[in-house]
Amino acid sequence: MRLGSPSPVRRPVWGVLALLLVAVVGAWFVLPRVRPYAFHGTVLQSPEPAYDFDLLSADGNVRLSDFRGRWVVLSFGYTSCPDVCPATLVKLARVMRVLGPDAERVQVILISLDPQRDTPVRLKEYVSGFDARFLGLTGTREEVATVATYYGVYFEERGGHAHGGALLDHTSTVMVIDPDGYLKLLFPFTVSAEEMAEDLAQMMQ
Repeated sequence: MRLGSPSPVRRPVWGVLALLLVAVVGAWFVLPRVRPYAFHGTVLQSPEPAYDFDLLSADGNVRLSDFRGRWVVLSFGYTSCPDVCPATLVKLARVMRVLGPDAERVQVILISLDPQRDTPVRLKEYVSGFDARFLGLTGTREEVATVATYYGVYFEERGGHAHGGALLDHTSTVMVIDPDGYLKLLFPFTVSAEEMAEDLAQMMQ
């Protein structure tokens, strides 16, 4: 063998490495790539449990802690709201249908920001018109204001009336509380029902 000629032992090694490289590159383009799920809502990592409110339904007092073991989807509004509130409840009713059997693990709650007009009975009639499983809660003005403050909900009465009640400006965010009582997701009004359902299904895995 002449000096400087390639070693016959190394030729198969380089050939194997070349084949492996081709296989890896091919797999990169052919095999599906696993990407982390991208949430449509804002994911939270709350260090403390969500405020455990105690409010009134048509069937008696209700606490947030009554729903330990279930996912709570919480919104704030009022029955004479002309636009945002009914649109939100229509979306949440759609979410429940999209979730199918998993909807049994979810409780949707509307807390009224207009306790002077929204009696427990009126609230029950209102929310059940969207989905019979929905729950409407109210309380005194002070109780409602306290709950709204803890959940970062702004509301203020403005001029004008709708359906016999005052108009309110208010936060339209929908909140998701996990089975352990921690705030996990925030949905802005722009998120669709299908996107909400996708996020909830991902969370419930």
